[in-house]
Amino acid sequence: MLKAIRGTKDILPAEAGMWQKIEAYGRQIFSIYAYKEIRTPVIEEAALFIRSIGDATDIVQKEMYVFSDRGGRNIALRPEATASIVRAYLENTLGQNQAVTKLFYIGPMFRSERPQKGRQRQFHQLGVEAIGSDNPLLDVEVISLAVKFLEGLGAKEFNLKINSLGCKKDKLKIIEKYRAGIKPLLGSLCDECKERYNKNVLRVFDCKNPKCGEAVRDIRLKDPLCPECSAHFESVKKGLEGLGIKYETDSKIVRGLDYYTKTVFEITQKDLGAKDAVCAGGRYNDLIKDMGGQDTPAVGFAFGTERLIMAVKEDVSQSSPAMDVFIAVAGEGLDEKAFALMDTLRGKGILCDMDYEKKSLKAQMRKAQRLNARFAIIFGEEEFKGNKVALRDMEKGSQKEIEITDIVKEIKAR
Repeated sequence: MLKAIRGTKDILPAEAGMWQKIEAYGRQIFSIYAYKEIRTPVIEEAALFIRSIGDATDIVQKEMYVFSDRGGRNIALRPEATASIVRAYLENTLGQNQAVTKLFYIGPMFRSERPQKGRQRQFHQLGVEAIGSDNPLLDVEVISLAVKFLEGLGAKEFNLKINSLGCKKDKLKIIEKYRAGIKPLLGSLCDECKERYNKNVLRVFDCKNPKCGEAVRDIRLKDPLCPECSAHFESVKKGLEGLGIKYETDSKIVRGLDYYTKTVFEITQKDLGAKDAVCAGGRYNDLIKDMGGQDTPAVGFAFGTERLIMAVKEDVSQSSPAMDVFIAVAGEGLDEKAFALMDTLRGKGILCDMDYEKKSLKAQMRKAQRLNARFAIIFGEEEFKGNKVALRDMEKGSQKEIEITDIVKEIKAR
């Protein structure tokens, strides 16, 4: 029997309603903040991600799906969206007529990780990118948008942690200082972190091994930022406080991707565990220039949709929309008439369905209950002769005859 590939998951009809709710709310609130949707391909040249994310990152070294196509090109399934959006921004000159370009995206990403709860090899993200300004208020906007999005979905007990990696020079100093601080502790780290120490030392702080977390817990850096970057970070904090957004400053929030500079942040939710973020993001002021564009600062975030569903904790089986009307046929030769009425109801925006199996009226009414139909329209021979149908209120259990010509008006009124 053929099965879904390990690390992928079918999103079944009972669950799809929750996905639709999250995506619809995302589109709504992102639009309110003036972000416009962009859809980039799921395949890109592998060099795009190697160049932007960094060849020493776990994503590039261990997790990215890379293959040669028939033309011999080195192709990757996108492991994240920011690099693709920057490529699209440059290729299509999106910033030509506006100072700040605001974009949002919704779609699947791919990483060859060990599948676990809330983490799949094909996973989904919603995110925003604001390209064109280094103003700290734009950082505040992006972070506040992430917080408002979570609040609007009903997520509770989540924590915002922020940090600054400073400019490129600051970040290099931070990396060297952390390398010096971690060097005496190498014997306490896992084998993977010993590799990270040489290739990408900041990733040590993202290790899921509790022993590594304990080993580096007390490492602190004193005044790692230049005056300009320090002032920028203070403005971000002041802006968040002005909006009443609670946050915690955490120097261990470092984001392992090479392109991050200045503000970085994560939002964790209590039931997802201390190290599992539902949202992460930050500034990447050098990425566009590094990819051949002008010196253009930018900031953004990404939510994991699977983790969002866990954070919201809504019963996904109840998320699908209920049926407005189920049409049941209790007489010979009335199927086509019932079908024509159903087409009329659908044309008026009424969600409805009928039985195609010619089952008994009793079986059809049981199906109406299973579908959680609000009303049932019953086509009976005697009623139909008088140009009427029976309208049953499935919640109240009451039933009355209605003229066929009045049925749409009656349902709309109720």
